[in-house]
Amino acid sequence: MRRTLCVFNRTRESFLGLRVAPADTWRMGLKALSEKSGVTPDDGVWLISSRGVHTIGMLCAIDLIYLDSANRVLHLVEHLGPFRISPIKSKCASILALHSQAIYSSNTRVGDELLICTPEQIKDCVEGKETQPAFPN
Repeated sequence: MRRTLCVFNRTRESFLGLRVAPADTWRMGLKALSEKSGVTPDDGVWLISSRGVHTIGMLCAIDLIYLDSANRVLHLVEHLGPFRISPIKSKCASILALHSQAIYSSNTRVGDELLICTPEQIKDCVEGKETQPAFPN
């Protein structure tokens, strides 16, 4: 069973995803993204150590959220269609690849702070308790 994470926009108080799979290698991320031909509103992939992605081989559009090492939003790409290449951002630590319209529906903006936690930790993270957000090993 693959571990999943929840993504919460602390600044806007809205969820971006409830079943986001971490992918800490390029190969894992490519596999996860290509498998997500029918991404549901709660699904996504967290591409760790990524500065850009492509959608070659994908069948649907996705939204991309570029994050720094503190999970603050650096850049947003809405509705990146199939067979496209996203911008490369050198200061980016990771990228969230979510269903199209995730950015719009959550009102996410550059500078927002995101929490990325396991489902068991999300309540403590949202309430601001001393819980370390999840980060895949």
